[in-house]
Parts: sequence; C-alpha cells; structure tokens
Amino acid sequence: MDPLIEIKNLSFTYPDGKRALDEIDLLVSRGEKIALVGANGAGKTTLLLHLNGILTGNGSVHINNLELNKKNLPRIRALVGLVFQNPDDQLFSTSVFDDVAFGLIYQGIDKKTIHEEVPHALKLVNMSDYLHRTPYHLSNGEKKRIAIATVLVMHPEILVFDEPTTGLDPRARREFIELLSGLSQTMLIATHDMDLVRQLTPRTIILNQGKIVADGPTDRILEDMDLLMENGLV
Repeated sequence: MDPLIEIKNLSFTYPDGKRALDEIDLLVSRGEKIALVGANGAGKTTLLLHLNGILTGNGSVHINNLELNKKNLPRIRALVGLVFQNPDDQLFSTSVFDDVAFGLIYQGIDKKTIHEEVPHALKLVNMSDYLHRTPYHLSNGEKKRIAIATVLVMHPEILVFDEPTTGLDPRARREFIELLSGLSQTMLIATHDMDLVRQLTPRTIILNQGKIVADGPTDRILEDMDLLMENGLV
C-alpha cells in the first residue's frame, strides 16, 4: 500500500540560522495515529507545518502521492487539517456557525450544502447545541472542539494537532482524548502529554534537535527510560 504521507530528506533552517529539521525521512500509512514527542525545540511543530505547506524546507513531501508544491498546494491543504495549539488562532468570527462555515464559504460552496455540513461537523465533536454561540465566551475545551469542527467540515484525510491537551482541566482532557479516539482520520499529534500518547497513539516518534532518534510501537518506546531521559521526556 502506498503511504499516505511520504517525507524524504527534509531539512529546514529558520532565518536566524537555527536548523530545526535535519534530513527527516518518514512514512505514514492511512489510518495511523502517531505521536511526535520531544523536548521544546526538538522540531515537532516545524515538522507539522511542512505537511500543508505553511513552511517549506529542502527535501520532498508527498501527501496521498501528491508532491507538495505550489501547484498542488490547494489540493493538499484540503487533505491535511491542521489544528493549532491555541484555538483562538482558528476562531475569529462572532458565531460558531460562521467559524465552522468559513472554509466552505472560501471554497464557494453553496449555502444549502453549508447549512448541512456545519451541523454535521459540530455533531462529530459533540457541540451541536453551540451552533449560534459566540466563540469568545466558550471554555478552552469547548473552543478546541470547535476548532476541530472547522477542520472536519472540510473532510480532510489527515488531522494534525499541535499540543491538543494544553490548558485543559482533567475532565476536559479526558473528554478530548475520547473525542480523538473516535475519529477515523490519520493523525499526527505533537505533544508533551505522555498519557495521551499511551491512550491514543500506537506509534511514537521521538525528535531531538531536528532528527528522528526513535520510531516504533508506543509501548516499547515508553518503557525505555534511558531513551526517554536522553531526549528530555522524563
């Protein structure tokens, strides 16, 4: 089976000279749920931002056999839904409906379809009653769910999360993990939340100074205390 994500020899250096990714090779199969873990500055977020072209480094990125380039960028961004760490980065309208509908409106989707798709996306994240609420008045956990709905409404094949449980209280965190476990999309999750990793992602990748230093079954990696200590994870 062809990989859904194929990255070869990907490197990226920020304008200040910091080398954030160093010859990354990665294959992701359809339906996998993968954790990206590592200390702050390891390159996790930088790698995620290459999956839909927000950042572009040296090397190659293919999504569903499409090369990530200017020509294919609109199609790839329809395939890859990115959920930022801070939901306020994705919620900017005066109503939940408008936020979730924004991507469809931008694509020129007709009003009838929009009024069908938005409630469906909210139902997937258990937020059906929030259609006409104002995002500014929601809790952080509620905002995160709405942020996911703004992505799910576009029917992506891949969901990419950056620190999804940051700022959640224990109950909201449990509910959020349950929500993610019920979604069928391929997922890459950058996180420091090792309990989330244990519960949700059968495969774990450790990044250190822009390099992949471990990639394998989550149970095996989390049992290797020397490996975790060497990479600032305990």
